[in-house]
Amino acid sequence: MKGICWLFPLGVLCLCSWQCHPLGPPDGGPDRWNQRYANPAAGATAPGGSVSAGGLLREVRLRSELVARGSHGRKVVRPMTPRYITIHSTENKDAGAARHALALKRGTLRSGKHPGGNRIGYLIWHFTVDDGVAIQHLPIGEQGEHADFDGPGNRYSIGIEMCEHRGNNWQATLDRSAKLTAYLMYRNHIPLRNVVPHYHWPRRGKHPPNKNCPHLLLDHGRPGAKWRAFLNRVDCHYRRIAATP
Repeated sequence: MKGICWLFPLGVLCLCSWQCHPLGPPDGGPDRWNQRYANPAAGATAPGGSVSAGGLLREVRLRSELVARGSHGRKVVRPMTPRYITIHSTENKDAGAARHALALKRGTLRSGKHPGGNRIGYLIWHFTVDDGVAIQHLPIGEQGEHADFDGPGNRYSIGIEMCEHRGNNWQATLDRSAKLTAYLMYRNHIPLRNVVPHYHWPRRGKHPPNKNCPHLLLDHGRPGAKWRAFLNRVDCHYRRIAATP
């Protein structure tokens, strides 16, 4: 499944004081990125003490703009009890979270429906995140079409797309995505080991089967130091909730 990437032409430590080192854009290449963000002494810290789950959600700035039930990506509603969280990046240089929300509501994100492939003819995922907001498109109790057709990635995972449009603050987008992931882990009893990149889910009939997504968090197309750094960031925010009396 090409997903949004086709349609639109270790690391960080959590200190005892709940100060999480920031993740930043890997614009200097993987080596510089790994050196900077794998070293806790490199760069400033972003303060963040213990917080309730609701408090963390307020930091996420979540907004609900659900696709109408029975239309487009929600034309077929398949119930889901989430077991995983799948992280994507849009590879779209022209749209933030709001424009993605509008595209999903208008049904403009099409994908060919065929046996063994996309099941409904549309793309749909649960959340899109940029540097200012996170927008929800699909209830977490419904399956999306964002990972691996009729495989476990679609049937059991919450899909989060991270924006990378021009002018977007990638560091802020990563941190907001990590906070949202931590909140969803807490509310749905999902362990950190079940937070996975799109790469994790092989796509039957595609070559290569494992997609290079989210490409900015993979090393040479595979999970490595940058992905571990992101997971550490998620874990840091999750521990902020766990530390709340």
